[in-house]
Amino acid sequence: MTTTGTTETTTAATAGPGDPRPVYTRAARQAAALIGTVRPGQLDRPTPCAEFDVRALLSHIVGGTRRIAVVGEGGDGLAVEPVAEGVADDGWAAAYDEVRVRVLKAWESDERMAAPVRVPWGEVPGRAALCGYVMEIVTHTWDLAEALGRPYALDPELAEFALATARQVLPDSRPRDEETPFAARHEAPEGAGAYERLAAWLGRTPLVRE
Repeated sequence: MTTTGTTETTTAATAGPGDPRPVYTRAARQAAALIGTVRPGQLDRPTPCAEFDVRALLSHIVGGTRRIAVVGEGGDGLAVEPVAEGVADDGWAAAYDEVRVRVLKAWESDERMAAPVRVPWGEVPGRAALCGYVMEIVTHTWDLAEALGRPYALDPELAEFALATARQVLPDSRPRDEETPFAARHEAPEGAGAYERLAAWLGRTPLVRE
């Protein structure tokens, strides 16, 4: 990765003039690659989200991505449940690819970046909303990678972007209660990588390996 790419992602995450669309594209591509490795026999595995096994996590990713598309298209994303029903055990990669392409098209206009949109955490400019959705897909990609036994290294620049966004929208000064979809922050271990630091900020811990 280049230094320029790191600067661009950090700028976007801190609500500067940067454009989060290329970052979302990269994050979605990374998620798609990982989802493409999932086999039916892995769908019942646990994930760092206690309420989700792999199947439920994939349902949430696909359904949540559909919600992002509806928001980008100017619809009421809050009316879309972030779950995907009726997907065959071997159909998750295709289901995610379909909604991923729809999102990229829905958010391609510059006007959408400036226009206010309604998302679960309030009404914000489109650019800020998409930054939040980068944080979400990057975090869930890490969740999935943990469940699958970390089949390959994830892009650390995406985690740095997501962490910068998380620190902005979920600062220590903001209490986390039952309405916050992330647990209380905990300290990452010394020398932790970008994904471990992101997970710790969002109250997650890696799965225990035997």
